[in-house]
Amino acid sequence: MAQNPSTPAAAAAGPSIFGGTGQPAAGIAPHLSVSSFASALTPTSAASSNNTYIMPNSPAKSRVPMDGYRPKVTRTLGQRPACLVNASVTYCGNNQIFAFGGFDQYTDEVYNHVLRLDLVSHQWTLVDNYGDIPGVRMGHTATLYKGDKLLVFGGENEHRTYLSDLIIFDLKTAHWTQPQVTGPIPKGRARHAAVLHEDKLFIVGGITGHDNYVLDDICYLDLKTYTWSRSWRFVGRFDHSAYIWGDRVWVFGGLSEDMDKVSDLWWLDLKGSPAFDSPPHIGSLDRSGTARSATSPRPLRQAVQSPAVGSSGYAANSRTPQVNPPSFHLKSYAPPAPGAVSALKFVSGTNVPSQMQGIHFHVYSSGTLLDFVTPAATISSKECSLSALDLGVLRWQKLAEGREVFKSGYRWHYCTMNEDGTKAWLLGCPTEAGAIDLGTNGLEEYLSDIMEIDLRRFGFLGNNMASEPRTDLVRPSLRIRHPESSKGLGADLARLFNQHPDTGSGTDFIVTALSRDYDEDEIMGSALMHSTELGEGDQTWLAPDAPTSAPIHVHRLILQARWPHFARLWSSQMAEFHTKKMHIPEPYSVVKAFLYYLYTDHIDPSSGDAENAMADLSDVAGLLVMSNIYNIPHLRLLCVNRLSKELDVDHACIIWYCAGLASEEWLRKRAANFCMTHWGRIVRTVGFQRLPRAALVELSQEVDMEGRVVGGDELDMIVGMDAGFGDAGSALARRKDSVSSNQTQMLESEAEDDDGMEMS
Repeated sequence: MAQNPSTPAAAAAGPSIFGGTGQPAAGIAPHLSVSSFASALTPTSAASSNNTYIMPNSPAKSRVPMDGYRPKVTRTLGQRPACLVNASVTYCGNNQIFAFGGFDQYTDEVYNHVLRLDLVSHQWTLVDNYGDIPGVRMGHTATLYKGDKLLVFGGENEHRTYLSDLIIFDLKTAHWTQPQVTGPIPKGRARHAAVLHEDKLFIVGGITGHDNYVLDDICYLDLKTYTWSRSWRFVGRFDHSAYIWGDRVWVFGGLSEDMDKVSDLWWLDLKGSPAFDSPPHIGSLDRSGTARSATSPRPLRQAVQSPAVGSSGYAANSRTPQVNPPSFHLKSYAPPAPGAVSALKFVSGTNVPSQMQGIHFHVYSSGTLLDFVTPAATISSKECSLSALDLGVLRWQKLAEGREVFKSGYRWHYCTMNEDGTKAWLLGCPTEAGAIDLGTNGLEEYLSDIMEIDLRRFGFLGNNMASEPRTDLVRPSLRIRHPESSKGLGADLARLFNQHPDTGSGTDFIVTALSRDYDEDEIMGSALMHSTELGEGDQTWLAPDAPTSAPIHVHRLILQARWPHFARLWSSQMAEFHTKKMHIPEPYSVVKAFLYYLYTDHIDPSSGDAENAMADLSDVAGLLVMSNIYNIPHLRLLCVNRLSKELDVDHACIIWYCAGLASEEWLRKRAANFCMTHWGRIVRTVGFQRLPRAALVELSQEVDMEGRVVGGDELDMIVGMDAGFGDAGSALARRKDSVSSNQTQMLESEAEDDDGMEMS
């Protein structure tokens, strides 16, 4: 990342899109500015033919991935758990991961151990735990509650008896408690999903019974009163994931009632349903099914000491197994869920990850489902991927190829994420025997390695900074409508932004930029070119030749508090200190969007803010570069998040170019791959035609060295050989039928989506 301009000379010279020193990023030609790109890109691109496609001549050869971020694999220490299957692995804050239960895949012993992994020292520790210690179990869920408690529900014990109890583990005291619950106890189950929402623990699906019957219900436990709701029919699944976003319960993946791996997405609306708003008024029932009052004493359970640790590391639990009798039900069947239930089936698509191959882990961040397709016995790391499904528009995107995320020679068995949704951890082991020097077969060391994945490097804001969800589900489309984002203080300050002092706004500083009606060639030959030719202390280049925009009225205190570069400039008492004016030689729309961000912490104005129109992608690309120049990480996250989600044909070149200027290698590579995939249309856009020669050469070199252009009759022949090329032939056929113009691209996108998913 480029450093902030800190010297008085740099402050006087003003910002340049090339950074504090006025130099371009490595590998980028210096004679094209973001300002020229911003004006060059128009809503519609030039029409292009539909008979070109760049394909590799040798599919076995792949390009070397660009240098950039790659998750690091670290070997853990201490009492590493061996061969845990169907345990719960939960990130619990304070750089700690807790694992509980599971069974040994070699001995079939079922455990109730509590283990802690310190992510700083990478040390595993067997935790001494006390109180109402639960029996051994596997296939349960452990959900973090209020930052210091784990809610453990269900699972099955060593007798394959399905459990329906709730036990709470206090992370601070290592003490177990089993609260008294009321209401209809749900069926005992394992391999279900549990998710928290407004002090309610929702339980979805799972398997139960001697025949592993797949449950299709949903219920919740009110954690304020510890009262179970009744069960409702939702979707039959197990080994699935569940998430709550936008007042909806989302369920994805897992296995269906037919034991098939599925890629269906289901969601249930919670908002507006009284059944989800208040605890049910149903007779009080205990776990044995007999009615009792809320004040009835609960039978005491004898505290059990932690099991001894044997020579192998862990001993099977020797206590009497905890077996729950069959649950009591008011009815033999569950009524339909009270909210609206919807489903979407992803049939095919170039970016839709197949659930049939590899080992999948599903986590959620920023209103997005992330699918880690990890290596397995049947596929290598280069066949894996990291993909994302935006729940707002229901569109898949491939964020990274497998070789860019996964190191070869490892298998991953668990995945957990922090509450912020900014980091994920994969736990696993090497695949080569003897890879771990413990005197035993290395393959038996099940959780010996951990891989930390910083999701912010892939443009994810995290759950705390995610945009407000849409109230209505919209069909996938090229242009995404953003919800109102500014609230509270930001919304109040936005009303004062760019208001003349005569209106009583209190603005006391003026910022100018390049005029909206500048001549492109003139700007390319003056402002930015001069910034690389003149010294930092020479201000004659600031815009003697370039037209200046209308003044933008701002508050000095806000700029001083929110913009470190401006604070340094002001404290140094540069010329701006005396004139109360500042000129930024960048396009007016980019500068205005940058200042708006300083006021609101957002780059998208609220829906009612007509004065400050939403920044388009070219402006956001310019903001990305400015975030790098002035070292503003939050602005960088907002820009990368939006640019990666809305990457399209007309803006792919500017996103690629600006990502290079901002040293955002992941986004740059993503934009480059997009350009290669849509090369026939990309080369006909105005943005591509305005790339400097050096940048054109560099972008062209993104093509595989063995690649060649296929068109005309040869393309038809290749498309006809679909059986010989498999998925490649299908991809060619899809590209052959593509529509090139921007105005019809939305129709193409919706048509492709219609082919790839079914709605119910």
